[in-house]
Amino acid sequence: MTAVENPYLAGNYAPVTEEVTATDLQVEGTIPAELDGRYIRNGPNPAGETDPDNFHWFTGDGMVHGVRLRGGKAEWYRNRYVKGPATSAALGVEPLPDPFGGERGLSSPNTNVIGHAGRTFAIVEAGGIPMELDYELNTLSYCDFDGTLPYGFSAHPHLEASTGELHTVAYYWGWGNQVQYIRSGADGKIVQTIDVPTTGSPMIHDMAFTDRYILILDLPCVFDLDVAMAGSSLPYRWADEYPARIGLLPRDGGADDVVWCEIDSCYIFHPMNAYDDADGNVVLDAVRHPKMFATEVTGPNEGVPVLERWTLNPATGRSSQTNISAIGQEFPRLNEANFGKPYQYGYTVAASARLDPHALLKHDMNSGEVLRHDNSGRQHLEPVFVPRSGAIAEDDGWIMAYAYNVEANSSEVVIIDAQDFAADPIATITLPQRVPFGFHGNWVPD
Repeated sequence: MTAVENPYLAGNYAPVTEEVTATDLQVEGTIPAELDGRYIRNGPNPAGETDPDNFHWFTGDGMVHGVRLRGGKAEWYRNRYVKGPATSAALGVEPLPDPFGGERGLSSPNTNVIGHAGRTFAIVEAGGIPMELDYELNTLSYCDFDGTLPYGFSAHPHLEASTGELHTVAYYWGWGNQVQYIRSGADGKIVQTIDVPTTGSPMIHDMAFTDRYILILDLPCVFDLDVAMAGSSLPYRWADEYPARIGLLPRDGGADDVVWCEIDSCYIFHPMNAYDDADGNVVLDAVRHPKMFATEVTGPNEGVPVLERWTLNPATGRSSQTNISAIGQEFPRLNEANFGKPYQYGYTVAASARLDPHALLKHDMNSGEVLRHDNSGRQHLEPVFVPRSGAIAEDDGWIMAYAYNVEANSSEVVIIDAQDFAADPIATITLPQRVPFGFHGNWVPD
């Protein structure tokens, strides 16, 4: 296989090689003046020589991209490698000192970038350690949250708006048949961890919570020792015999209190949301993949991902499942103030089985209506909802997304009025270089 034949090293998956700083960016339209902060995102961007036969999309070196907005202007764009040990070696720069004496998994976190407790963190899953970045996205240090993180973190913490706490579920093959629920306080220090036994060693990319429960996705994509010994860069494979189930960990309970609800075999990277309904059930809306890494082992490509709803009964452990939308899609987001609560609107990217992105979608969970934002054929990355100051309506705000302009082979940031979703963007910010397809990002207000 050559680099051209590996789809995750070609087109807009291909890495960029330069760290760029650009100021006073070109803007078409009007950036809302109240947007004051950074729109940052992370994704894989191999820094050195890459073996196309063994390259997995999920394993490229991290590269963070960011746009700074203030006073109706796009003040700067920056992209910076997340300088873990292998990345630093590939770039020929001095690596950061290892504060853990070689006892933890150090990498170049490539999956998400968040703002929490006034700090910026690049994060990854599978036992990886967060790396702290400065305001301008330069790598500062490895971070165990001031000595409070027992081992590894996760790529997908979720903020609880009412408390300022982050909730996540972490996994690591070296832990054996268990995963760990982690709760971080609003001050950025870990305040609770619970080790939860699982059937095997599953890959758990994301999680969800409700007012009553933490949801744990124990699904049939698991660590495979034989594949690891053969040298795979991502040794997780589909296991037909592995039971698919969702654990409901009571917010005031422990590992022995988890209720496991079996579901039809599938894989879930990303919940959109979960909440407790009036009948005492837990409702989970998430993107369902038929399988993961069963036949395609360089990236996700096991059938069209669709938006589904599971209703889980904590009293009986039973579940039911219905389809919300049969459109191929991924990367669900919502107004984060409603995470863990009943909600009306969700946003996704229309996508192929391989997650090649296309239009943005807005789902009305009450009526079933789906609106499309096509924007002249641009390929949009994960959408982020930013509420308007003082907003009352759930969708009163803006959708931001990085977008790839296929014809120009360049990238943009688009800002869309969420209440006029199908219309043209109210602002399009032209970026000085291409932003490869990647994973996750966030609006971090100042």
